[in-house]
Parts: sequence; C-alpha cells; structure tokens
Amino acid sequence: MFNPDKLAIARDRRGLTKIALAEKLGITRETLQKYENGDSTPSQDIVLEMSKSLDFPVEWFFGENVTKINISGVSFRSLGRMSAANRNSALASGSIALLVNAWFDAKFNLPKLDLPDLSDSANAESAASELRAHWNIGNLSIKNMIHLLESKGIRVFSLEEENKEVDAFSFWRDNTPFIFLNTFKSAERSRFDAAHELGHLVLHRHEKVSGKDVEKQANSFASAFLMPESHRFSELSNYPSLEELVKSKRKWNVSVAALAYRLNKIGKITEWQYKELSIELSKRGYRSNEPEPIPREVSQIFPKIFAYLREDGITKRDISRELHINSIEIDKILFGLLLTSINNEQNIYFSTPKKGKLRVVK
Repeated sequence: MFNPDKLAIARDRRGLTKIALAEKLGITRETLQKYENGDSTPSQDIVLEMSKSLDFPVEWFFGENVTKINISGVSFRSLGRMSAANRNSALASGSIALLVNAWFDAKFNLPKLDLPDLSDSANAESAASELRAHWNIGNLSIKNMIHLLESKGIRVFSLEEENKEVDAFSFWRDNTPFIFLNTFKSAERSRFDAAHELGHLVLHRHEKVSGKDVEKQANSFASAFLMPESHRFSELSNYPSLEELVKSKRKWNVSVAALAYRLNKIGKITEWQYKELSIELSKRGYRSNEPEPIPREVSQIFPKIFAYLREDGITKRDISRELHINSIEIDKILFGLLLTSINNEQNIYFSTPKKGKLRVVK
C-alpha cells in the first residue's frame, strides 16, 4: 500500500514545500495534503511523477514505515539561523540514516553502547571529567573523536556539504545515540561539534534539546572534554605567544581560538591576555583559516563494514536496492566519513578488526 509518511520524508529530503511539490506534480496543495495525511491514495501515474520529481525509486513510496524524527528530541546548534527547508531536509536525512543503520545492525555485531547518563552531574565540566574517567581516558589528548564515539556504540553519520546551515545534530532512538556531523566544516570544528553533541547525549537525554542554556552547557562540556583542566597545560609558558598556541593546538587537535578560550576559562591566561590573543587571531585571519590544519577524522567502522560486504559480494548498489533509496543517499550520510582508507590503522580506542568485534551475522 502507498505509504504517506514516506512521501513526506522524500519531500522534506529534497527541501520542497507542499506547494512546490504540488506544482511539480500538476495537482493542488490540498490534494497533496490528502496524500500525506493518508486520506487519499495517488494514482499510479502520480506516484511515477513523485518518483521523478523527488528522485526516489517508485518502491520507496510503498511498504513499511520509516521512522520520522521529531524535532523536539533533536539538538540543532544553530536552529535560529536555519531555514525550515534545511531543518526538515536534515531530519529526513536522519530518517534515512536510521534505515541504513538498521540494515547494518541486522548484519553486523557493532560495538555495544557504553554511554552513561550524566544528567545529574553538578555541571558540564564535572560531566566531562566523569565521562573521561568512565572511559578510562585520563587527561590525555583524544587521538580521534569519531573512532572513540564509534567504539562506545554511538552511531556517527555525515551531512552533505550543501547543508551548510546545519552545524551538527544528535538524538536518541531506541536506546541508540546518533550524531550527524557537517563534513564541510574544518576538521577542528568538526571535532568540537562531535564533542558538543556528545555533551547533549549525556546531559540532555531526558529533556527538550533546545535553547541557549543547553547549548552553553554542551559547549562547556565539549571544551572540558577535549581539553581537560587536570592536564594543567604545563607545556605552555605563563604568557604564551600565539606561536605557542599553534604548536599546542596540534597536540589537542582543536582550533587555536578554542584553545585560547579554554586557557582563559581555566585561569591559565588572564582576560587581558585572552583579548590580546583574540585580536592577534583576527589580524592573522586564523578564525576563518585555521593555521596548520589537522587531518579530517573519518569513520573506522564503515570501511570495515564495506570490506566485509565485498567479501560476500554485496555492493552499495545492492544496499540501495534493498532499502529502496538511491545510492547517492548512502553517499551523503556515509562517505563524508570515508575520505581515506583506514582498514589497517591501529587505534587505542578501537581494537584491530576481528570477526568477534564486527562480523556479518549469518
């Protein structure tokens, strides 16, 4: 039977209003509304036009439901600056990611969830310290945020570059946490976004994730998680120069601006020093062009999944056919995190691939 929710998801994914799609289909907005409400069923010819206009296979519009994501449980960092079309497109992308993730979960034993609820922590700084202790990280620099998140059972997906208004977002679904990162941003910014969304997941699971207060808490968590105060930053002098900060930022894999802010926050530099460094940052253009940029972090799980699938003769095209989506939709949610091959990379937060850790479920 025709599935009205799938029509709504496809329309949102393409960033179209009901009026715009109705015009493409040669019908009235009221008629389209009836289709999306399930009050009326489109003819075969109209479904074919839907498929062409929205670039989804005909089969997509039939069959089982796909989860629609409610905005009330989603953290959007810049909701006020975001158009409704971009917001809805991002949420629809999340729905497709849930579909792909369910397909992966059915075939692989992925890392189990290890993410405590820290909503009762005294503050965001305390929560960051508690999580580092829980994961036994100590006060060391985190080598790779995406690898760490994936190893703890957090599903990380990418956003397409055209969606520049969306920094990042996260949500819980059926006791599984999801994070979406905009891979158009700098690698340093993307790491901070990942830590910011991690803050939402551990601090705000049981409340509406919106507003200045929760965003401020997530920012404080990210800063403390990536640059723990307990480290004391002894490698820096009492009056560090901008050159010292550039050198230190390579250790922490954060932006120079984020490092300067953190040093001021923990009292390592004074307010006057912070202002002077901020002025120098702006003069040198380091806010828009990060000095000595770090390599972009990518997924460790996805390359392994596709390597195992290739062994069984399964391709991305096979997945898209089974899920009734175009393969480009898989590209948009996965391949921003597959920029380089890391199948042979060792990492302290994720063991070497073994069938016991990540294997096809026969």
